[in-house]
Amino acid sequence: MKQTPYILLTAIILLTSCQTNSQSKKNNKETTQNQNLTPIQVEPMDGLERAYFASGCFWCVEAIYESVKGVKESISGYSGGHTKNPTYETSNTGRTGHAEAVEIIYDPKVISFTILVDIYFGSQNPIQVNGQGPDHGSQYRSIIFYQNEEQKNIIEKKKKALSTKLKKRIAAEILPFQKFWIGESYHQDFEKRNPNNGYIRNVSIPRLKRFQAKFPELIKETH
Repeated sequence: MKQTPYILLTAIILLTSCQTNSQSKKNNKETTQNQNLTPIQVEPMDGLERAYFASGCFWCVEAIYESVKGVKESISGYSGGHTKNPTYETSNTGRTGHAEAVEIIYDPKVISFTILVDIYFGSQNPIQVNGQGPDHGSQYRSIIFYQNEEQKNIIEKKKKALSTKLKKRIAAEILPFQKFWIGESYHQDFEKRNPNNGYIRNVSIPRLKRFQAKFPELIKETH
């Protein structure tokens, strides 16, 4: 009878491992399928263009881009998956294929897509797979979405150069943009509205400050 708990625990570990491996294979298959899709081009509005990135917690990424000159707005949401109308709860299961992402609305006369990509790689741990910092899971994986071949070429060159520099594999996926789902209202401007939140104080704000110290010339005067 004393062996029963051990046997039960072993069975649970094996079952969990099988489920994790199965989910990982499913995610890899979906990524391969997504890579073959035709990118959707988002038309400029009032002279402003849009770009889409996933780099861990969207609270962090939203705040980083909003501190940059030429960025008019940064919106938290979800992208890269196969389900419609994803939510925070469903995306956190890792089964929707979606990652926490941001929509960057920017003025191309002030800041280029190339610089936005530099900011992306320069504000994260580029070799961390399926997450950033303490956040782990496919919903936190790194993705850069492209809308045309020009953007794709820019991203691929930047990624290759960084890989050569670090002599390590860069984790970010490069996927054709399909659709961005705007996140729940309470996620928008979360860092700005919740400066005393434990996660914001210990993870998000330090990440923002590291980025700003690295790219001082890009930061808005108000920051």
